[in-house]
Amino acid sequence: MEAKLGNPGPLGLAGFASTTWLLSMINAGWYDAKSVGLVLAMAMAYGGTAQLVAGILEFRRGNTFGTVAFFSYGAFWWSFALFAHFFGAGVPDSFVGWYLFVWGVFTFYMWLGTFRANMALQLVFLALWITFVLLALGAWGATSLTVVGGYVGLITAILAFYLSAAEVLNEMYGRPVLPVGSFQRKSAGVAKSA
Repeated sequence: MEAKLGNPGPLGLAGFASTTWLLSMINAGWYDAKSVGLVLAMAMAYGGTAQLVAGILEFRRGNTFGTVAFFSYGAFWWSFALFAHFFGAGVPDSFVGWYLFVWGVFTFYMWLGTFRANMALQLVFLALWITFVLLALGAWGATSLTVVGGYVGLITAILAFYLSAAEVLNEMYGRPVLPVGSFQRKSAGVAKSA
């Protein structure tokens, strides 16, 4: 008899949300670049690592979407931390814009995948896609859009925190405590939410 596997989604979402919140406060102008060190620590210890673990566990559960999403965004946080701490000196802002834009492209097609999942997950990916686009445009010279991207990043973090809490509380109480706008699948196993 195979043991029931726990849902790694809330772990990955919480790691993503907390780190996104901290970085977005800097992008929104609430704190200056001196605060980035704490974001880097969080990116490595929780945002990156928790999502990598969640991605591995989603793989074990057979959830392709969850595996790709959590492993990719976990790697994003590790790459961000490595870049900001070790490799960022001398890199032109325009190239950083391309880094953010590429993540925006990835996030866009992942958002399209969420159309087979719940509304809460759709909103997380939509807000994240918009965040990456705004931050890329900010790096390409429209600097005021970095601040806007910071605020949209804060919304993204709130949405991810909400979905993480909903998945934990709804499972613990055995009923929808926090609604997620469930998608009605035509056949079981078509897609799973992260």
